[in-house]
Amino acid sequence: MIVIMKLGATSEQIERVVKRIEESDLEVQINTGEEQVVLGIKGDTRNIQDVAFKSYDGVDKTVRITNTYKLTSREFHPDNTVVDVDGLKIGDGSFVTMAGPCSIEGLDQIRETARMAKAGGASVLRGGAFKPRTSPYAFQGLEEEGLKYIRQAADEFDMKVITEVMDEAHIDMVAEYSDILQIGARNMQNYKLLSAVGQTGKPIGLKRGIAGTIDEWLNAAEYIAVAGKSDVIFIERGIRTYETATRNTFDLSAIPIIKKLSHFPIIADPSHGTGVWDLVTPMARASVAAGADGMIVEIHPDPANAWSDGQQSLNEKTYLRMMDEVNVLVKAMEEIKSL
Repeated sequence: MIVIMKLGATSEQIERVVKRIEESDLEVQINTGEEQVVLGIKGDTRNIQDVAFKSYDGVDKTVRITNTYKLTSREFHPDNTVVDVDGLKIGDGSFVTMAGPCSIEGLDQIRETARMAKAGGASVLRGGAFKPRTSPYAFQGLEEEGLKYIRQAADEFDMKVITEVMDEAHIDMVAEYSDILQIGARNMQNYKLLSAVGQTGKPIGLKRGIAGTIDEWLNAAEYIAVAGKSDVIFIERGIRTYETATRNTFDLSAIPIIKKLSHFPIIADPSHGTGVWDLVTPMARASVAAGADGMIVEIHPDPANAWSDGQQSLNEKTYLRMMDEVNVLVKAMEEIKSL
């Protein structure tokens, strides 16, 4: 349930309603919007009558949230949540780019990739130290050594780090080197892992599952939100369909749908969304037009010899060209929003 206060409700009026909620052994989250204050009630509200709040001065109305992702829902938190990554804002209206290789292969490779990423305007360096691979014989990542390399490269070029955590045993290790913890597609419904990373206080990049529905994705984010310490960044990376021309089917419609249903930001992953390097740029452009808060793309100094996902990675020339095109569209979208 949420309690929406009237325009101009005083702090005393808000405090009285908060006190009433807490007296019922329920938690309250105060969401201060641009115009109104919304009080989100956390817990079992079945025994509380709506009229109990409507009689209080300053209360406009109460709304019962019927979906199962309450804390993630825009009903609960009407205004956009801006995720603060140690000073870098995601969801504030700007467009944030995260770029880097699929796998960290060594210090020289990740440093060169960081230089490329920064040159194109990326503010977050991506790269996998732990790699979930379909084949048990494929390269699985450099693990902590890789984490040290990506942290060193990111610090050298004044960038943040996003990297995947695959299991609970590695959370502390990955959190030590990373600014954003990524939950991969295969772990979208690993509920114990979601709850555990939600306790870290780090922003969580939550990739959509390979065949995850929007509702399942939102509920996965709820597991993180319920933990109470971490914000969520949705990452649309395509879903598996019967189509074989691309690695996945990139669901652009998910971007405006998530922005409609949730207050958390969403970024696009056109690299995994297509799996084909020359489709990444047009889908990146489309993501800007769809309203994404940013994107995460795979780049590599030498894609032909990449240890993983070289077929969907951009080299320096194609990456810089893409960023020029994306920046044109970002400016155009700013003008559209001002109309």
